[in-house]
Amino acid sequence: LQEPEEKKIALELLETEQAYVNRLHLLDQVFYTELMKEAKTGKTVPEEVVKMIFSNISSIYQFHAEFFLPELQKRMEDWNCNPRIGDVIQKLAPFLKMYGEYVKNFDKAVELITTWSEKSPPFQELIADIQKRKVCANLTLQHHMLEPVQRIPRYELLLKDYVRKLPPQSPDRGDAEKALEMIFMVAKHSNAAIAEMERLQNLWVVYQRLGLEDDIVDPSNELIKEGPIQKLSTRNNSTSEKYLFLFNNMLLYCVPKVIQVGAEFQVHLRMDVEGMKVRELKDTEFPHTFLVSGKQRTLELQAR
Repeated sequence: LQEPEEKKIALELLETEQAYVNRLHLLDQVFYTELMKEAKTGKTVPEEVVKMIFSNISSIYQFHAEFFLPELQKRMEDWNCNPRIGDVIQKLAPFLKMYGEYVKNFDKAVELITTWSEKSPPFQELIADIQKRKVCANLTLQHHMLEPVQRIPRYELLLKDYVRKLPPQSPDRGDAEKALEMIFMVAKHSNAAIAEMERLQNLWVVYQRLGLEDDIVDPSNELIKEGPIQKLSTRNNSTSEKYLFLFNNMLLYCVPKVIQVGAEFQVHLRMDVEGMKVRELKDTEFPHTFLVSGKQRTLELQAR
């Protein structure tokens, strides 16, 4: 007798969940616990650093090991008289918001592992020792840490497949479709949160390079493009090096600072994008030149 397609997918979900819980166990109960123990003796790295590396992995591990996996196992044991997993996945979805914090922290965590491995040989050795164990399967800590980042998209794919293979009259159809929608929202939410974090992070870096001028710092700004440019001076037919930052609402015309203390650039002119015009010039002596004119003034610029 051929197993129904949807059951195969549900079993795959269960098997991957079991493997995933083992991976979370390794991260939380082995790496985190042992690194923390050593940190407490004050020999490797500050405890704070270990906490920052592993973020909220303990909560994620506990949730999957003590709640989601057992519920899924129960469902699969009862499959023949009650073929459904949609209800369990609906219970899972809200908890997946915990991943936002872990995912957001991921790049920082990897960076910390690298920095502290260089700073503290005992820290590096301990990680290397754990990595040599059979349970690590010759993979690095960073590699294992990537697994939670990839888990939500995996749920989404499996569930999509499951819903597609369900017979129209299946008792699980309504629940499974609702569960898929919930997982989809969480996945979208965590991706949007990451994108927004990155945008703000990049914006902040730009503001620091500009010396944090009050009237420029605005979190709703979006940096579109930046780069060096030559300013043409018609008077003495020469060019000088300048730098442009184009935001959604303004163009900043800057001068690179020679002595870099704090800021890299001095903002010389701020031009509103509203009412700004750009016109190409056909200058044989200076190719790639154009005029930018705004309410404030007109600039003659040459690109590379």
